[in-house]
Amino acid sequence: MNLDVFRRARQTNRCLVVGTRVVVGQTVQMIDASAAVSAVSVSSARSAPKSASAVGLAVATKGAVPRQLGLSRSALEANGFEGKAGQVLVVPTGETTMIAIGVGEPGSIDSNGLRAAAAAFARAASKHAELAVNLADLGDVDGRAAGQAVTEGVLLASYRYVGLKNDPQNASRLTSLTLVVGDKRRKAVEDGVARGQIVAGAAAFARELANTPPTYLNAKDLAARAVDIGSAAGLHVEVFNKDELEQLGCGGLLGVNRGSTEPPRMVKLTWSPKNPSGHLALVGKGITYDSGGISLKPSEHFHQNMKMDMSGAAAVLATMSSLKALRCRAKVTAWLMCTDNMPSGSALKLGDVLTMRNGKTVEIHNTDAEGRLVLADGLSLAVEEQPDAIVDIATLTGAVLVALGPSVAGLLGNNQALVDQVKERSASTDEPVWQLPLDSKRYRKLLDSVVADMKNIGGPHAGTITASIFLSEFVGDIPWAHLDIAGPMMVDGDDGIYAKGATGFGTRLLVDLATNFTSPQR
Repeated sequence: MNLDVFRRARQTNRCLVVGTRVVVGQTVQMIDASAAVSAVSVSSARSAPKSASAVGLAVATKGAVPRQLGLSRSALEANGFEGKAGQVLVVPTGETTMIAIGVGEPGSIDSNGLRAAAAAFARAASKHAELAVNLADLGDVDGRAAGQAVTEGVLLASYRYVGLKNDPQNASRLTSLTLVVGDKRRKAVEDGVARGQIVAGAAAFARELANTPPTYLNAKDLAARAVDIGSAAGLHVEVFNKDELEQLGCGGLLGVNRGSTEPPRMVKLTWSPKNPSGHLALVGKGITYDSGGISLKPSEHFHQNMKMDMSGAAAVLATMSSLKALRCRAKVTAWLMCTDNMPSGSALKLGDVLTMRNGKTVEIHNTDAEGRLVLADGLSLAVEEQPDAIVDIATLTGAVLVALGPSVAGLLGNNQALVDQVKERSASTDEPVWQLPLDSKRYRKLLDSVVADMKNIGGPHAGTITASIFLSEFVGDIPWAHLDIAGPMMVDGDDGIYAKGATGFGTRLLVDLATNFTSPQR
């Protein structure tokens, strides 16, 4: 395996050089902006340090206004600031800039509201390197949850993808964050800060992978990155090349890869704590670029975003990278199913039949329905280890975007107890999901094939449901949940904790699920 593609990072202006390509005789370097997120110094103190050039102060719609702002409530209102959630007002006061942060009605804010308020503060203070904020001192939210939420909000809103840009002004300027908090809450807030830094770093890492141009992140590169990450994160990592995948009978992954000049990779990562509390399996779709294959996608703006079709695998890898630091008590095994999907003379054809790892045969009616083919092999392998539950995550269908819009992921599964766990973690992380019916009784017949066990598409309607029914054929009786993140995989502009580009959606949800996992009853 070529580990030179993603060689060990070295410090460069607070960011890390993580990969190189030689282009027309020149060595072009990729800059890892997620490393800058992880490098931010986050601490707590009773008061804002003198070094902080921007200080955020919470202001509710009623009650006293912090005197440090130097403005009365009437003066704030005259400037259009009423203390409503989402509002911020920058108040220049000499060397230190004060920023009023709206937190809504007194006592109404929760941890998700704190995360959003912290993100709004970070954007208002984006020109400053050293920040302080008192949001975690609000007594309405448990100190640990408050510390985590504020840390995540500031760090993730500060993330900026740098990539191949030569202009250093594009990078985040943030170097330190101080959470101003009283002594009674300080220990709990600091515990939350520690967790928030780890989770934010993982989410930023998933964004970084998904934002990376496909020339700089093919299946081999992603596998090499997993090996590098795994050695530092206490994971057992196995990488399977094309020959080994053929021996395993992974016909789905190999079939999708047939049109590519880049070989496929499957990566298996295992976190094995002592006396595990349960066993969770994760499967991530890792299509590093999806042209659609022979069923070529139209050349429109959405096509250029198909470098993000590996967002599921990115979320899984990022999740696995955090488990040691978070002292996850469950055993977690993950499969990353990695290839690109390209058209060529050797590409998969309509009407071809593939044999999956579990022996099922699939007739191809659309080569752009490739994600379910690679996931089928990963799910089959996961079942063989008999985990307590399986969760897969993928940018699987455009239909989910039509059904739920760009902000909500689709959720389907064969075990309501597991689905409810995912929904609970969704609510706690503010990564929204909506459960759709896995209605095999009505829709399984749409996958019937004349020549094989099933087709890989079910027609023009209920695309997310039929795709999930397809996947359900590969999980047996293991409790299973499927997350379709095709909608929230990216944003067109800065929005809350998200920066323009890939969102890393699902990472924080999966981290929360793994670290709070309870084996569901079958």
